[in-house]
Amino acid sequence: MDSALHTLIEQVRAAAARPAPLRIRGGGSKDFHGAAVQGELLDTRACAGIVAYEPSELVVTVRAGTPLAALEAALAAQRQCLPFEPPRLGPGGTVGGMVAAGLSGPARASVGAVRDYVLGLKLINGRAEHLAFGGQVMKNVAGYDVSRLMAGAWGTLGVITEVSLKVLPVAPAEATLRFECDQAEALRRLHAWGGQPLPLNASCWVRDAGVDTLYVRLRGAAAAVEAACRSMGGERQPGAAADWDACRDQTLPWFTAGVQAGLDLWRLSLPATAPVLALPGGVAPPLIEWHGALRWVLAAPGQGGALRAAARQAGGSAALFRAADGPPAGAAADAEALSPALRALHARLRQSFDPAGIFNPGRMTV
Repeated sequence: MDSALHTLIEQVRAAAARPAPLRIRGGGSKDFHGAAVQGELLDTRACAGIVAYEPSELVVTVRAGTPLAALEAALAAQRQCLPFEPPRLGPGGTVGGMVAAGLSGPARASVGAVRDYVLGLKLINGRAEHLAFGGQVMKNVAGYDVSRLMAGAWGTLGVITEVSLKVLPVAPAEATLRFECDQAEALRRLHAWGGQPLPLNASCWVRDAGVDTLYVRLRGAAAAVEAACRSMGGERQPGAAADWDACRDQTLPWFTAGVQAGLDLWRLSLPATAPVLALPGGVAPPLIEWHGALRWVLAAPGQGGALRAAARQAGGSAALFRAADGPPAGAAADAEALSPALRALHARLRQSFDPAGIFNPGRMTV
C-alpha cells in the first residue's frame, strides 16, 4: 500500500472513531454545486496516476486524484477518448470527482452517461475498509453494481481511490450543422431526426446573439456523416470544436451572461419529447441539450418552486445547479424532493457504506 492511500485510510479511520465529518475534495472544480459541506478536508489529489492502460482493450485504470486533463491527454495520444465528455467546469478537476459528480457533456444522449463507462472501482468506506468492486471488463459486473452506484453519489458513500473506465476511439469524422429556428421547431426537428438512422451525437438550441439557433453535431463514419449533412440541410460550421467545448464546460456566452446578471442556474431533466415549457414570467428561453432531454434555465433567486412545478408537469424534475450567491448552508434544501421510498433507500445505503455519517454530510438530500 502506498503512502498516499495509507494516509487517506487513516484519515477516514480517525474521523469515524470520533466521529467527525470529512469534506472530500479533489480539484474543487464543482465546489459550487449542492450544499456547502463542513468538515475536515480530505484531499484526494496525492492519490494520482494511471495504473494501467491497454489501448487495444479500450480500458484504462486510473487513480482518483489524477487530473482529468492528464487522463484525456493520455487517451488523445492514442486517438481515444471519454465519449461522454465529462464537463470540466474549471481547472484542476480529477477523475474521482468526475465519477462522484456523475455529470456528462453534450454527447450523453447519444453515447451514454459516466456510469455506463465505469467498469470497476476501489473505495474507502466509512469503516476505513478499502474495497474493490467490478473489474476491467463488462462481464465482471454481476449482482448489485456498486461501481456504478458511486457515479453521482457526490462522495456521500465513500472515498473513491481508483477507477477502471471503458474508453472509445475518436470518431473518424465529425461535422456541425447550424439551423435558425425557434424552440418548438428545433424540438420537432430533433424528434424527427431521432427516428432516422443518422449519426447524431449532440445538439444545442440557444438564443445566440438574439437569434434562435439549433446546432447539431454529427459523428461517425465519414460516409455516414457526409450523407447526413446532405439530407439534413443547414449551414455547415467549420471549426466548431471549441464551441462544443464551451458548451461542455459552461463557458458559452449564454452561461457567462447569467453569472454576470446574478441569476441561478437550474438543470431540468425531462423526457426528450417534452414540449416547450411554460416558464415563469421574466425567465428567458432555456439552453437545450441532449435532443430535448436537458434544459438549462437561468432564473432569479426565488423562482425555484415554479421551475420545479413546470418540470413535474412535463414528466421530469428540476434541480438547482449553481446558485448565484454560492452554495447554501445546511442540508441541500434545493434538491428535488425524494419520494418516501427513495428517501428510505438512500438512508439504508448511507447506513451500509457510511454508518457514522462522516462523508460529505449535507451534500445530498437523504
